Amino acid sequence: MTKSRNSDDADVLKGFISDLENELKDKSVSCATFEAEIRSLQRKLAKKDAEILKQQRELHKLKSVLQQASSIMSTGDDHLLTTIQEQYSMSGQLSLAKKQGVSGKSLDPGKSVNIPKVDKDFRSKQLIKEALTENDFLTNLSPSQMREVVDYMELQKVPAGSYVIREGDSGSHLYVSMEGEYEVIKEGKVLGRLGVGKAFGELAILYNCKRTASIKAITQGEVWALERTVFQQIMMATGMQKLQDQLKFLRTVPLLSAMTDDQLLRLSNAFEMTTFPRGSYIIRQGTSGDTFYIISEGKVKVTKRQEGKRDEEEIRSLSRGDYFGEQALLKTEYRTANVVADSEEVDCLAFDRESFFQLVGALDELRDKEYADERPRPRGIKAIEDKKVSKEYASVTLNDLEVIATLGVGGFGRVELVHIAQDKTKTYALKCLKKKHIVETQQQEHVFSEKRIMMNCNHQFIAKLFRTFRDRKYVYFLMEACLGGELWTILRDRGWFDDSTTRFYLACVISAVDYLHSRGIIYRDLKPENLLLDAKGYVKMVDFGFSKRINEGSKTWTFCGTPEYVAPEIILNKGHDRSVDFWSLGVLMCELLTGTPPFTANDPMKIYNIILRGIEQLEFPRHVTKTAIAIIKRFCRENPAERLGYQKDGMLDIKKHRWYQGFDWDGLEARTLTPPIISKIRSPSDASNFDSYPRDEEIPPDEVSGWDESF
Repeated sequence: MTKSRNSDDADVLKGFISDLENELKDKSVSCATFEAEIRSLQRKLAKKDAEILKQQRELHKLKSVLQQASSIMSTGDDHLLTTIQEQYSMSGQLSLAKKQGVSGKSLDPGKSVNIPKVDKDFRSKQLIKEALTENDFLTNLSPSQMREVVDYMELQKVPAGSYVIREGDSGSHLYVSMEGEYEVIKEGKVLGRLGVGKAFGELAILYNCKRTASIKAITQGEVWALERTVFQQIMMATGMQKLQDQLKFLRTVPLLSAMTDDQLLRLSNAFEMTTFPRGSYIIRQGTSGDTFYIISEGKVKVTKRQEGKRDEEEIRSLSRGDYFGEQALLKTEYRTANVVADSEEVDCLAFDRESFFQLVGALDELRDKEYADERPRPRGIKAIEDKKVSKEYASVTLNDLEVIATLGVGGFGRVELVHIAQDKTKTYALKCLKKKHIVETQQQEHVFSEKRIMMNCNHQFIAKLFRTFRDRKYVYFLMEACLGGELWTILRDRGWFDDSTTRFYLACVISAVDYLHSRGIIYRDLKPENLLLDAKGYVKMVDFGFSKRINEGSKTWTFCGTPEYVAPEIILNKGHDRSVDFWSLGVLMCELLTGTPPFTANDPMKIYNIILRGIEQLEFPRHVTKTAIAIIKRFCRENPAERLGYQKDGMLDIKKHRWYQGFDWDGLEARTLTPPIISKIRSPSDASNFDSYPRDEEIPPDEVSGWDESF
């Protein structure tokens, strides 16, 4: 009986399990069908998303153009505006055209302004100053620079009917109209008129460039004029004096005396100048504080209120070069005394503890650290020697090279794909620079610098230079051929890159920039046009024409770079160092993610004015993530000392950023990562990943001045 009941129970249980299995099978089929429907919907949504992203990109471009037009209108130069439709069309063309670099002549830091100042009456000085102040670019001059510019301007008479500026001519002067009336003419059309007290031609004082419009005198008039080299010498002299004064101040502070020149330079960039009128309390006893001060001008008195007493007792007096509040760098504590301004005005250089920590670290750690051994070469910067050509290429001559195809064309010349006649299995890139063009644009020093730097660079993400040649028409660079194509071309064809792709390419560049900075080299021309892909899909940095080696704790003043990529301090002639490369990293990242540089317009001066307004005024397309925007803004800080990568932990700060979380830096350096794009290269002579260019029909004139004798 019991056995029979157990058997029945087992049968019931088996039946139940069978029913459950059938039900699960039915549900499994339903789930599979449901999953297939979901995948179908996801594909449709992805297609819709792609269409939306495309529309967003067009809207972003149009919004950028509208912002540019709006910012230009705010300058009051309505008569110089193109229509929104023309501007939008121009922006589209710009996105399809390669960006061109610009450069001024290298300046001699020891050279002073060698012309006399020009006496002026009060009315003339005020007119010039007001005209400069109303100009979007020139209003950024400091009061001392403004005074110098006003003092050195020379008066020129302008007959009625003559041209102050002629469209297409090379310009070198800034003008301020003093008397008369002038027409603004572009391509034969009168765009508007200028009266008295207007500044124009300001781009010409930054570097040699062609005038974009004509200025014609309707009546007899007068203009005040300033030549480019005078302006640049004023800016460099005032900038160097300010830097030297700040570094001198810092070196007098015992707590900072053990710091390297590089650390002192970063601190000088972080300083804020604060002015206090007589009688104001800079520090008040009993309050907490985190700010350290060095007196630049004026005098202060230190007072203390004793317990139970109402009046303050003066302890000591401090003047120019003295400092106070240094304990705020060590710890948070209450101020033990008052510091009161005791002259008409007191100018103090000030920085807070947080900025100090980010730039150089905790002061108590620095105090215990011995820097004496590192002073000659802090941070491991290595010297650059004149490297000799390797034996493999020592016997190669120009006549041994045969041209296969053209890889690139520009105002400088061409880049040809070549092989050595005796060995056609290997190909090279031959960069041919017109000597006449180099001399006309005064770029001889940059060409020699490019050769020296590239010959001494040995890094996997920098194209190798094997040797150089010269003849009567060109100088030549025989370089490693990177046949994967230009990153700019790939970006143009794809529209923009996603986070993962951008992260990989930017990481290659960061590695190369870190290598350059460790040798004291600033690059100064970062952009997709100067990044090539090798056969495996990794980035190679090329074109070192604007690169320069600068000493630790120093700055350089030459205006150079690509307009869309230059940092504010280059535009303002404040002097710059390696921090400009971190600004460019932010601009590059933005261009890779959106397909367009964040700062763009239809002429350079408009671009510079947009840059000076800052990254915060720009809006990003919706597909760019908040984390990506955050790191871009960290790179593009107006103050160089605040830029990601420039502070005490250097490149580690970039690698630790949330946007790079999980990225395999070791795999990148070992080249074991799979690149996002690997171009097809059929043979060493395959140039199909580059745009096609017509044959070079132009024969440049000879240039035999001998500047390249040692090239």
